[in-house]
Amino acid sequence: MSKQLISSGTKWEKKFGYSRAVKTGNMVFVAGTTAVDENGNMIGLNDPYTQAVFIYKKIEKALHEAGAEMKHIVRVRTYVTEISRWEEVARAQGEVFADIRPAATLVEVSSLVEPQLLVEIEADAVIEE
Repeated sequence: MSKQLISSGTKWEKKFGYSRAVKTGNMVFVAGTTAVDENGNMIGLNDPYTQAVFIYKKIEKALHEAGAEMKHIVRVRTYVTEISRWEEVARAQGEVFADIRPAATLVEVSSLVEPQLLVEIEADAVIEE
């Protein structure tokens, strides 16, 4: 079975040995994604909703490069640093997945790679045959 590595082009991928996404067969696995743009700028400071919206756009871009769409997502895992603000993140998720309704997990973590990052999301997709 072949494996396709999807890159976002950041210096971190090669340095730390990961891909934005990996496609194998009809499955696509999108790595933990944060609200940092291609220039290293953080998006949505102190705003978990804006961070989540931006993250879903990054995930969508990676999926498109793998020949998939958001409708193919079957599972999302969301990590937040402030569980008291979970509804802001869930609102963004609901806007994206109201009709798709993948299996979903949302948990609080003590921190992410940068203190300003409040949300990290990873996704798994299965492309319909």
